[in-house]
Amino acid sequence: MPITVCIVDDTNDIRHALEQIVQLSDDFTLVGSFTSGEDALSHIPRLQPNVVLMDINLGGISGIECVRRLKPDNRNVSFMMCTVYEEDEKIFEALSAGASGYILKKTSPAKLLDAIRELNEGGAPMTSLIARKVVAAFQQPAKEEKGTGHAHLSTLSNREMEILEQLSKGLLYKEIAAQLYISQETVRKHVYHIYEKLHVNNRIEAVNRFFGR
Repeated sequence: MPITVCIVDDTNDIRHALEQIVQLSDDFTLVGSFTSGEDALSHIPRLQPNVVLMDINLGGISGIECVRRLKPDNRNVSFMMCTVYEEDEKIFEALSAGASGYILKKTSPAKLLDAIRELNEGGAPMTSLIARKVVAAFQQPAKEEKGTGHAHLSTLSNREMEILEQLSKGLLYKEIAAQLYISQETVRKHVYHIYEKLHVNNRIEAVNRFFGR
């Protein structure tokens, strides 16, 4: 079945471009497109899309606040911030609010669609720049708790460690598969086992454990 998508962006040109990207792919169905957080709050609970592409600066209620309000009662909806903001504060505020992905608007259409697919499959897609910022926030040297995180890593196989390292760089499943010369399905299976062994639910938590936090 196609992945259902909603778009929330108050800039007409950008919103229309995102709509076209989604509509031109047979793998996706656009079920809603809104210009404000208020409209999103009103309609998304009824539409229950698989994925919501959410802008941050919406003029009224911000995209981050919109996600914060929607996520608790709409657990099956995955939110991905699609924005021009690269500031650390915005990134972590969005992730804390309940977003599971964070990509920049300059992302190519192909990578945007890959990110939606990955998010729908339980991943946490981020552009490389954003992923590096997330990693840097956790990668603090000489932390006492670092040993605790690495104790868990000992349960991972060499291949799983390779994939976890690639995840920490922000690569999509497709890119990891190409780098390691394996199929995307094999990457997904390894990621599932990584999450299971580390007792985490997403990429961010796995990277957290990777760096011992």
